[in-house]
Amino acid sequence: MWPLAPAVVSRLCETDLRMNRYSQVPRRWRWIYTSAVPWSVSLRDHVNNSPNHISAETMNSEQPPSIWKRLMPILVLLIAALAAGASLLTPSAPSGPPVQPVKVVHTYPHDQTSFCQGLVVHNGKILEGTGHYNQSRLRSVDLLTGKPDLDIALPGDVFGEGVTVWENTIIQLTWKNGYLITYDATTFERTGTVALKQIDASLREGWGITHNGQHLIISDGSSVLRMVDPKTWRVVRRLHVKNGFRSVGQLNELEFVNGEIFANVWYKDQIARIDPETGRVTSWLELAPLRPPELARSREAVLNGIAWDAVGKRLFVTGKNWPTLYEVSF
Repeated sequence: MWPLAPAVVSRLCETDLRMNRYSQVPRRWRWIYTSAVPWSVSLRDHVNNSPNHISAETMNSEQPPSIWKRLMPILVLLIAALAAGASLLTPSAPSGPPVQPVKVVHTYPHDQTSFCQGLVVHNGKILEGTGHYNQSRLRSVDLLTGKPDLDIALPGDVFGEGVTVWENTIIQLTWKNGYLITYDATTFERTGTVALKQIDASLREGWGITHNGQHLIISDGSSVLRMVDPKTWRVVRRLHVKNGFRSVGQLNELEFVNGEIFANVWYKDQIARIDPETGRVTSWLELAPLRPPELARSREAVLNGIAWDAVGKRLFVTGKNWPTLYEVSF
C-alpha cells in the first residue's frame, strides 16, 4: 500500500485546490501542496497575488490531467488480465456422476419380517440372507409367492450378512462374528467357515459379497472393496471407491451386473454403479420413490438387497423389512 501513498496525498491536495481552500492552509504547511501537486508552484504565485481567490480559468488552464484519469485505463486492463488468468488457472468443478431414475417392471411379495442383508438369484430362486441376532437366516424363496421353500436358521449369537454363490458353494458373511459360512449349493448343508482375518488381517466385519467370475468381492462398510481369490481365500487387490474426488463409505450389499459392481450404500436410497477397474462411481440409480411410505420413519428399514438374473437379464431390489421385491430397469 505504501507506493500508493503519494498518489493519495496528491489527490487530496488537488481536491483542496479545486475547492479554493489553498489560501486557508497555514503557510508552514503549504510545502506539502507544492510537493504533492507539481503544478501548484505556478498556482502559488497566483495565491500570492490574490490570496483569497483562484479563478476557475486559472485552474482549468494550468491543471494537468488528473493522475486517476491517466491510470484508469491501465488499471482496467490489469484487472481484466488478472481475471482472465484466474479463470484459466482455476479448474472447472466436476459435474459428478449422473443420477438415473429406474422404472418398475414388476413387483413381487417380500416377507416383511426379513431384515434383508444379502440377495442373489440361484437356479430360478431368490437366495436371501437376513440379519439381527436370534433372527438371522439363509432362505431359498419362490419369486412369485415370496414364500421360502428352504429356511435355515443361524445360531442366535450370529448376525447374518451378504450372500453369494461361487460355483457350487453358497457363501454367507457374518457381521462381527469374524467368519463367513459356506454351504453346499445343491443340498444347502453347511460345509465350513473361513476366518475373516485369514482373508485379510484388517477385515473385521462382513457386509456385502458378490463375485466377478474370477474373484470374490467383499465390503466391510468402508470405502474399500476387497478382491479375494476363492481358492486361497487371500486378498489379491483392494479397490478404493470414489464419487468424483470423495470416498464412498458405508458400502453394503453388492452385486456384479454386466461388468459393473452395483453397491447399496447404508442409509442412501441410491445404488452406486462402480467401475471395477478404477473404483469410480459412474452413475447412481435413484430408488427413493420405491421406499414404502409406511416405513418412511423407520431408520433401519433402508434400501438393501440387489440380485441380478444373468439368464433373464432382470434386476431385483428390495430393502430391510420391505413388503415388496421390485424388478427394475434403467
